[in-house]
Amino acid sequence: MPPSTLRKPDWLKVRFGAGPAYARIERLHREAGLHSVCRSAACPNQGECWSRGTATFMILGDSCSRDCAFCNVRHGSPAPLDRTEPQRVADAIALLELRHAVITSVTRDDLEDGGATVFAELTRLLRQQAPGCRIELLIPDLEGRRESLATLLGAPPDVLGHNLETVPRLYPQVRQGADYQRSLALLAQARELAPELLTKSGLMLGLGETSEEILQVCADLRSAGVSLLTLGQYLAPTRRHYPVERYLPPDEFAALRQATLQLGFTHVEAGPLVRSSYHADQAFEGISHEQR
Repeated sequence: MPPSTLRKPDWLKVRFGAGPAYARIERLHREAGLHSVCRSAACPNQGECWSRGTATFMILGDSCSRDCAFCNVRHGSPAPLDRTEPQRVADAIALLELRHAVITSVTRDDLEDGGATVFAELTRLLRQQAPGCRIELLIPDLEGRRESLATLLGAPPDVLGHNLETVPRLYPQVRQGADYQRSLALLAQARELAPELLTKSGLMLGLGETSEEILQVCADLRSAGVSLLTLGQYLAPTRRHYPVERYLPPDEFAALRQATLQLGFTHVEAGPLVRSSYHADQAFEGISHEQR
């Protein structure tokens, strides 16, 4: 897997934001020992989002039991669960007075329930400590365990996300340990278990997929009842990661957004810098109850 030799286009060059809100989140990370996907996944929107006072918190530690070729999160043998973590994250979100909190995690195949009880515990704590905050969970595949998903949904979030990340053909190279049909089934089961729940998924583009493959995946997501979608440019975190095959220009993302809206999604964020949590609060606020 040779490193990409493509030159990064101008539209992917962003200024790193700063300001009082950014400083508060940065300080909380240090003082409370928190993890975030903003840092661990080397997200290009960290400056913008933190400056706006939003962040995506990562739970279940900072070591993933899988080693996907695209991901910058550390992998290896995860440490034992930190039982104080849900309370620390809930305290931080309440202190920041967030209106919309996104909670994600590393994959924990070593845990019998994949970490579902921890997600549920944190959701319940947030309902108590930050009742005005909407809760969006971005979860791993839980190895397809329906009972684990039911546990997680027992403390219902406002939005449940699970990213397919890429097209089925590229799973063996890009998402080792994952299964396309298993992930689709997880999203469909979430709608069965909680029919009123908003479900969400996302794709990274530029890995070598075709337009036809992208639209087929999006059609599969609609068949699974998914209503929120994100499409963004894959950026290789280092030269050791899966290489970028192509940088899609902004107008191609705009065309994909229109095409996927025609499939029936109620909200689509598409653009070179879009990530699964990008403008998550605005996506929720832009959808009426009838559209859900």
